[in-house]
Amino acid sequence: MKNFEYVRPASVSDAVAAAAVPGSAYLASGTNLLDLMKGGISRPDRLVDVTRLPGLDRIEHLADGGIRIGALVRNADLAHDPDFAKSCPAVAEALLSGASPQLRNAATVGGNLLQRTRCGYFYDTASACNKREPGTGCDARHGENRLHAVLGWSEACIATHPSDFCVPLVALDAVVEIEGRAGRREIALEALYRLPGDTPERENVLEPGDLIVALRLPPAVRTFSAHARYLKVRERTSYAFAMISAAAGLRIEAGKIRDARLALGGVAAKPWRARPAEDILAGASADAATFRRAAEAALADAKPSGDNLFKIELAKRIIVRALTLAAVGTPARMSALPGSPFASVSGVLHDA
Repeated sequence: MKNFEYVRPASVSDAVAAAAVPGSAYLASGTNLLDLMKGGISRPDRLVDVTRLPGLDRIEHLADGGIRIGALVRNADLAHDPDFAKSCPAVAEALLSGASPQLRNAATVGGNLLQRTRCGYFYDTASACNKREPGTGCDARHGENRLHAVLGWSEACIATHPSDFCVPLVALDAVVEIEGRAGRREIALEALYRLPGDTPERENVLEPGDLIVALRLPPAVRTFSAHARYLKVRERTSYAFAMISAAAGLRIEAGKIRDARLALGGVAAKPWRARPAEDILAGASADAATFRRAAEAALADAKPSGDNLFKIELAKRIIVRALTLAAVGTPARMSALPGSPFASVSGVLHDA
């Protein structure tokens, strides 16, 4: 591992100033960053430790009904917070389907948003990777790519975003609070991420020194809590990243879907909001035919980036399954296998 300078600032403003120096990186739990450093993929000159910054480890239920989550809140603490899990069950299910208990106990909300792709060619410094070394090429393009992107990819990069947590957050219009050299600003989480295009090394819109300080969910998230699910298909149920995942939220009244939220994971370099599918769902009956039309719309622009044509049909089926489970109702308790299609806990009808 390369030698680096270690800085522990006492305030957010000090942290931003320290991290604005070229070659700097923020350090929280380091569950992704330290692996990248040990493998020689990330080689920062300076680590800015933000774990002691005050006020960033709180879950706040706001007066308007929204929820504000500090960037240093641990994934496990958020998932197991009773009020949060009741208000945002799909988000809690996504959190508990990711990584291992040990990692969830350490990993932070802010770090989860910015974790790097798990593409094997990105992690292999002997391989060509435009994301790691711009201009070198993409060995994944004609390599082992069955798990790679089917939406939004380019010839320069076909990697996917690995987060489970971000998928329902994007579906629910989450907003990110960022502290930077010019002060504080807010952007939609969906807008935080960039598609690869010709510059896959630029994964997000953050500027040098920018620090995510909080994540905020709008009051409207509670209107989907009775019919919300996260479903994740992976190669190993115990601990693996998503091959395909889907977060579905429905507001059902008198058998009709009045509003819908849908997002996919494992299909692109960012969590993928399926707005064409949401438009089909709104005002329609909550039945299999509607769900299939929505799934077709969600994947209308999909195309394989290699040996992964199967992912397109799999994504459609996962959408139908997630919507079907959401329509039945959010389970009264979390399954022992959160997010898994093999879970035995069924939902409850909240508006029967």
